Amino acid sequence: MKIYAFIFARGGSKGIPGKNIGLLGGKPLLVWSIEIARDIPEINRVFVSTDDTHIAKIARKHGAEVIDRPPELAQDDTPEWFAWQHAIKWLEARGDSFDVFLSLPATSPLRSKDDVLNCLDRLDDITDIVVTVTETSRSPWFNMVRIEKDERLRLLVEGNYTRRQDVPEGYDMTTVAYVTRPSFILNHEKIWDGFVRGVLIPPERAIDIDTMFDFEMVKLILNKNNQC
Repeated sequence: MKIYAFIFARGGSKGIPGKNIGLLGGKPLLVWSIEIARDIPEINRVFVSTDDTHIAKIARKHGAEVIDRPPELAQDDTPEWFAWQHAIKWLEARGDSFDVFLSLPATSPLRSKDDVLNCLDRLDDITDIVVTVTETSRSPWFNMVRIEKDERLRLLVEGNYTRRQDVPEGYDMTTVAYVTRPSFILNHEKIWDGFVRGVLIPPERAIDIDTMFDFEMVKLILNKNNQC
């Protein structure tokens, strides 16, 4: 069984300019994902899909292969699913096929090898895609709200619950890892088109870097762990 790992790292980022190559613990952010993939023997090849020449240079320097992503698939509003499809088709056009598609977003540098291996193990015959989740600190039935057009607040999800203990347990999706098969990506339009399973990740390893606050939080955690 061939397992290919992919890191999708475009050049543009509104929240943090140059986020994917910002230094964290002395190395570019995307390198954390490359290194953990290369450190897992079950993974056969590691790719970085990017539209940015600087990112491509860093990826190659650290042992990843580069997939040149068209600019139209690297916009702020481009669904990453399209970039997933492009990566698979790019390999197919070169006569390369594989069994398991693993996405390791650059924005989750605190993942562990066991987190990734647990996700790979969770993909079975009835599962189309495996995602990662963490326990949520808020309930959409009690303390998550939406703002209506008249500026009135309403609960995000309304129900007849009077006690928090009675509501369904909720989880936040994280970007630690996604595991699926190339055929599922090529023949569907989104994650929720299939049978989805989740792997629970502790919150301290599930931070998704989207803002400078997130970036600084991860630095603090790494400092506490004496990793930088």
